[in-house]
Amino acid sequence: MFRSNRDRMSLRQRKKLLKRRQRKRKFFLILEMLVLAVLLFTAFIMYKLEKMEQHTLNKENLEMHETQKGFTNVALFGLDSREGELGSGVRSDSIMIASINDITGEVKIASVYRDTLLQLSDGTYDKANAAYAYGGPEEAVAMLNRNLDLDIDKYATVNFNSLADIIDILGGIEVELTSEEIFWLNGYAAETSQVVGRQTNGIDENSPGVHHLDGIQAVSYTRIRYTDGGDFKRAERQRIVLEKVIQKMKIAGPVKWNRILDTVLPEMSTNLTTPTIMKLGINMLRYKVGETRGFPFDITTSENVIGLEGSYAVAIGHADNVRQLHGFLFGDESYQVSDKVQQISEDVAYLTGVYPEDYIQ
Repeated sequence: MFRSNRDRMSLRQRKKLLKRRQRKRKFFLILEMLVLAVLLFTAFIMYKLEKMEQHTLNKENLEMHETQKGFTNVALFGLDSREGELGSGVRSDSIMIASINDITGEVKIASVYRDTLLQLSDGTYDKANAAYAYGGPEEAVAMLNRNLDLDIDKYATVNFNSLADIIDILGGIEVELTSEEIFWLNGYAAETSQVVGRQTNGIDENSPGVHHLDGIQAVSYTRIRYTDGGDFKRAERQRIVLEKVIQKMKIAGPVKWNRILDTVLPEMSTNLTTPTIMKLGINMLRYKVGETRGFPFDITTSENVIGLEGSYAVAIGHADNVRQLHGFLFGDESYQVSDKVQQISEDVAYLTGVYPEDYIQ
C-alpha cells in the first residue's frame, strides 16, 4: 500500500522533531560541561587562595574620600621583612597605588616615596612607611586615603622574597643597568641571597647595558638607593621591575601561573575576596600598564623637620601635588583638594619650612 501525503508529511515532521531534540540535548550537554568547568575552576582557585593570608580591613577606619568613579584602586605594599612577617611591626619598603580604569583596562601606578612626610592616624607626622609598622595594612591604607584624598579599600602585601620567586618562575627579566647600579646590585645580592636562601652570580661592573636578571638580582636592583636620585630613583626601579613582571605574567601560561600561585600565595596578605581576585585574573590579559610616576611630583628633602630627626622627602606644596596626582590617575585636571589635605599641606610647610613660593623658578 502507498502512504498518503499526510503520512509522508508526518514522517518528515517526526524526523525534524527528532533532530531538534538531538540538538537540544547536545546544547544542554555542552552547557552542563561549561557549568561543571566553571565550578571546578572556582573550586581550584578557592583551594589555592586558602594558602594566602586574608586580612579584613574595617572600612570605618580607612578614611575613604570619594574620588573619580570608574576606577578600581588598590594599595600595594612590599615588605623587606627578614622573617617573612606581613603584619604591623615592619615598615613598608615599597608603597604603590595601582589605579585600574574599569572601561579601558589601563593601569596607572604611582609609587609614594617611603620617606615622604605625611600625617598618621593620631595626627602626628612621620615617614609614609611608618604607617604600616604602627598599624599594619589598615593604618597604611588609611594613611594614603587621608593624605591623598583617595577611596582605597583594597590592598595586597608581599614580602620581597616572593618577588624573587615570581621572577625566577618567569625566567628572569631584562633590565638596563649602569656601572654604578651594577656595583650596588652586586653588594645587595649577598644579603638578598642569604634572606631568600639561594645563590646568584655577580655581574661585571664594566659591562653596563641590558642584563638578564634572576630573582635575587632583580630584588637587589629594587633595593639600590645610593646612586644619584637616592630613594626617588629607588622607587623608579621598583616600578620598572613591577612593569616588567606584569608584562611577563601576561604571557607566562597556565603552568607557570599555577607555580606562581603555589609559591607566592603563602607569602602574601590581602583583603581581596575570591570573586575580586578571579575578576582581576580573568581581565589580566586585557590590562595594560600605562604611565608610572612617583609621588610627590615636586619634591625636595629636609633634615630640619620640627620635632623629628633624620632626612625626609617633602612635597613642595602638598595640596598641589595631590591635585597633580588626581590628574595623573584619573584625568581630573581641575580637582579641588579636601579641607583635610589643605590642612596637611599647611602643616607640612610649617614643620619643614618648605613653602611653594620659595621654589618658583
